Amino acid sequence: QVQLVESGGGSVQAGGSLRLSCAASGFTYSKYCMAWFRQVPGKEREGVATVNNAGSTSYADSVKGRFTISQDNAKNTLYLQMNSLKPEDTAMYYCAAASNVLLSYYGGSWSVHQLYNYWGQGTQVTVSS
Repeated sequence: QVQLVESGGGSVQAGGSLRLSCAASGFTYSKYCMAWFRQVPGKEREGVATVNNAGSTSYADSVKGRFTISQDNAKNTLYLQMNSLKPEDTAMYYCAAASNVLLSYYGGSWSVHQLYNYWGQGTQVTVSS
């Protein structure tokens, strides 16, 4: 049974920090690319950051220099360190896994949420001004 369980969300003031975690189980972690997405009501799910098995990372322009994605392969756990948070970062944050094969077929389009096979339940991040 595939599970992606996020934790670490909460409410902070602008300029603050949060660290999200995502514990993965039920699939071969090394065969999947991991990513964080976020979504606010009425808007499409947005790719925030991704990390592949080689440790290469990519970020949305809106979070570059403030967010850091990482993973612990031994623990099958994904992280998102979020610093200098802004009110516009307020969203539900989701952990997701995409098959390396599928992403490769589509040219590594990591931010396309339709390419992701597995999703967590989400964790809410609220940033107040």
